[in-house]
Amino acid sequence: MKTSSLLLGGIVTAFFALPAMAEDKGLLVFDWAGFDVEGLYQTYKDKYGAPPTYSFFGDDDEAYQKLASGFKADVAHPCSQMISKYRDAGLIEPWDVSKIPEFKNIDPKFLNSPIFKDDKGVWFLPTDWGAVGVAYNPDEVPAEDVATLQVFVNPKYQGRTSLPNSSDDVWSLAYLATGVSDWTHVTDEQFQKAAAWLREAHKNVRSYWADPSEMSQIMASGEVLVAWSWNDGVNYLKQDKYPVAFQRSAKEGSASFICGYVNLKGGPGDEQKAYDFMNSWLRPDAAPALLDAIGYGHSNLEGMKEIPADQLKDAGLNPVDVPVLAQVPNDPQLREKQLAEFEKIKAGY
Repeated sequence: MKTSSLLLGGIVTAFFALPAMAEDKGLLVFDWAGFDVEGLYQTYKDKYGAPPTYSFFGDDDEAYQKLASGFKADVAHPCSQMISKYRDAGLIEPWDVSKIPEFKNIDPKFLNSPIFKDDKGVWFLPTDWGAVGVAYNPDEVPAEDVATLQVFVNPKYQGRTSLPNSSDDVWSLAYLATGVSDWTHVTDEQFQKAAAWLREAHKNVRSYWADPSEMSQIMASGEVLVAWSWNDGVNYLKQDKYPVAFQRSAKEGSASFICGYVNLKGGPGDEQKAYDFMNSWLRPDAAPALLDAIGYGHSNLEGMKEIPADQLKDAGLNPVDVPVLAQVPNDPQLREKQLAEFEKIKAGY
C-alpha cells in the first residue's frame, strides 16, 4: 500500500468483487481491503508457512449484512460502534484472553465499555484506531476555509467536495458541524438539525467515496478539493507526492474511531489459528507495520511507545485541542435511524 498507492487503488478496490484469496485455508479472516499486511500476520506466517485466507468488505454495514445472511468466517474486523449489533444477533462469542499475552498491553481506554468487556468475557479485541478530519488541497483551498466544518456547505465548493459512503462517518461530521461532540446522547432536535445540515452538504458533494484509495484518486485527479477523510487516505496522497493537508482542528472538532477483531461463532477454521493470528496482530512489532502500511495507530501501548511523535503527527494521529467525537457504540435505534436518513439524503430527499 505504501508504494504507488494510488496506482494500486484500482486493484485494491477490485478485491471487493473477488472471492477469498487462497492461502492457509485453516483460517478465514473477513477484513477491510488492504489489511492483508505481512507485518501484521508475520508470526502467523512464520508458524504455518502461509498467510491466512482473506475475504474483503467495503464498509461495516456491508460486512454485518453478509455475516448475518450466513457467510462463514473465523474472525471479522468491525469498528467499535458495530459490536452491540453483532452481540445482539448472536454472531460472536467472547475471546479467551488467557491465550493472548499482549492483551495486558492494550490501551485500557479502548476497552472502556460493557459492550466490549463484561462478566461473560471480552467480546472485542481493539487493534487499530484513526482519525476523521478535513482533507484538502492546500494549493487551492485557503487554510481559513477549512478552519470550520462549514466548508462542506460553502457554495464556493459546490461540486468539489466528497464525503464517505458511510453513515457513521457522515453523521459524525454532521453532529460536530451542528455542535454535538458526543453521539451517545442525541436528542431528536439535535438529530433533525444534523440531518438538515447534511442535506445542505449533499448539494456540494461530487461523490461519496467507498474506500480510502477511491478518496485519494478523486483528490489526486483534481475533481475534489475538500473531503471528510480517514487519515490513511491522506497518507496515501502524501506518499505519492500530491498536495494534501489534513485539518483535524476545525473549530467544531474532528472524529476518531476504534476497530478490532471479533471471534465469530461457528467459524469453519481452526480456533487455535484464530488466536495465533490475533497474537501476531497484537505484538508490539505490529505497530510500526500498521502505521507504515495503513496509517493507523495500534492499540498496543508498548508498540506505540516506539513510534516517534513527529511520525504520529505526520500521520494525523497527534492530540488536538478541539472537540473529538469518538465513534463509540451509540443507541442501536439511533444508528438505524441515521442509516435510513442517510439513504434518503443521498437519494435527494
